[in-house]
Amino acid sequence: MAMLLYEHPLSSYAQKVKIALREKGVAFDLELPESFGTGRADGPFAAANPRAEVPVLIDGQTRIFESTVIMEYIEERWPDPPLLPREPGARAAARITEDVCDTQYEAVNWGFGEVLWFRRATGPLGETLRAEAARHTTVLQDWLGARLGDADWFGGAAFGWADAAAAPLVNRSVHYGLGPPPGSPLARWHQRVRERPSVAATFAEFEAAAARMAAVADLYTTGGRRREYRDHRLEWMVKSGGIEVVLAGLRDGNIRFPWPDAS
Repeated sequence: MAMLLYEHPLSSYAQKVKIALREKGVAFDLELPESFGTGRADGPFAAANPRAEVPVLIDGQTRIFESTVIMEYIEERWPDPPLLPREPGARAAARITEDVCDTQYEAVNWGFGEVLWFRRATGPLGETLRAEAARHTTVLQDWLGARLGDADWFGGAAFGWADAAAAPLVNRSVHYGLGPPPGSPLARWHQRVRERPSVAATFAEFEAAAARMAAVADLYTTGGRRREYRDHRLEWMVKSGGIEVVLAGLRDGNIRFPWPDAS
């Protein structure tokens, strides 16, 4: 029986895991939980992850949530081909790249989506948040570009852990029109990474889901679905001048916070 991955195609965390599984040639089924975005505590998805966040990996009786923990499980369960380098310093460098992508970079992309897709801020506030997202994206892409240097991949000669982690974030920026400067090392890396079969399949799923966002965006502003404001996402919105967005979401009941008491 194939493994099951609870996911959403737009989730950078889920994309990272899918790339890793596909790189290792592991068969898996995908499912978008019926209760995704509601914070509900019932059903098999919530039973596997009380945080009600994707991704969640179901491998027989093993149930794993938190994308980095899933990545570690995949690397240990299917060690070939390896995604983490052998040398401890290089392994630490890969994990640092992943951590920055999972925290600071994801928060910027997520905040830009709040304005672009979910229209939580318009007029001057919307422009302020867009400008802050663009500025922070440039800072993060400069940081990634410096780590990449002249190498083909973040780990040097071979595609690996850090590439799988960075690919969804940079690609989402490109989708937003905030991609790295043409001809830059990071832009060339993005062109190279998107041609890998594991990444191409994952990006195709992202693009198909992104094309449907306009049709479902109202669910997230009427309360049918609620966007999760947590850790770095909340921090980014507040420090970028969007505290009113958070207050409005609390007032209108169309945002949520993580478990416990996620609803």
